Amino acid sequence: MQVVVIGAGRMGAIRAVDLSADPRVTDVVIVNRTPDRAASLARELGATDVAWEDLSTLRPDAFVAALATDAHTDLLTGLLEQRVPVLCEKPIALTLEHTDEIIACAERYGTPIQIGFQRRFDPGISRARDLVVAGRLGVLYSMMMTAHDHTPSPREFIAGSGGIFRDMHVHDFDLVRWITGSEVATVYATKAVRAQHQYAEFDDADATQIQLVTVDGIQVSISGTRHDPLGHDVRMEIFGSADSVVAGLNPRTPLHSLDGDADPSASLGMNDRPYTGFVDRFREAFRVETAAFVSMVAGEAANACPPDAARESLRIAIACEESVRRGGVVHVADIGPEHRPPP
Repeated sequence: MQVVVIGAGRMGAIRAVDLSADPRVTDVVIVNRTPDRAASLARELGATDVAWEDLSTLRPDAFVAALATDAHTDLLTGLLEQRVPVLCEKPIALTLEHTDEIIACAERYGTPIQIGFQRRFDPGISRARDLVVAGRLGVLYSMMMTAHDHTPSPREFIAGSGGIFRDMHVHDFDLVRWITGSEVATVYATKAVRAQHQYAEFDDADATQIQLVTVDGIQVSISGTRHDPLGHDVRMEIFGSADSVVAGLNPRTPLHSLDGDADPSASLGMNDRPYTGFVDRFREAFRVETAAFVSMVAGEAANACPPDAARESLRIAIACEESVRRGGVVHVADIGPEHRPPP
């Protein structure tokens, strides 16, 4: 099986490493706008690098799209015409209009797209979902989710990220739908700039609080920050009538425990190796996710994360932005491609 990885940045390198380690993949080809980066990564992995201008001549078994989001629309349109599976890092696009265009194109050519929502493949989160689906937690009462980055984003990233709801919290919104099996009905969101003032220049935020209610009535609270001085913290608690579980709480979770230790500076979490970023926190999840994509390409499994996941998570993110603007509750069903907030 030959897989072409488009992009040699952080995500492209992760995908290329994991594909190279999969015995089902016989040839990894790396394409990047900056040829030196593609060549360097290819040498490191024993892969092949191909010039950007020759991308359209390649006929592989699958593609991985690991470029910046603003390059997705044009790139994906060309890839989908080849009718081979594509693994696309989230999001498909930053607007519903462009997202719908890509999904329609994929449907027209019958091309599978797997979306890169790697948290679905985290062992703890995946186990939590299995328990919910099996009914082991009983009737779900509520969920509490934490999404705290360790290091604030550089200015060039903030400018093109789409904002904290569309960039970071889409992961949380996807998990709410995936775990509960219910769509999000309403949102109430707030945002603030508390300490990282560079976000204010782009009408973005370094702190958020989000309240969601699903169609089934499950209440979800999400805490988000762009900076956590102790490390990268992503976890969730799910409360039900039969059991309660937590995913993401382990010896590396960056928290100071005050139970039994009055001095919070005495220890960092339960040891001195807190997660340093999202790659560190979800490295195993990325490996499992890439393997799931290879399984889909090989015809061994169904698509583990179809493109509607990206679309619906983006709708919820836009609803959060509208909630901030209005200062009130927003119904997600009211958000469509034609939605344009007033100036």
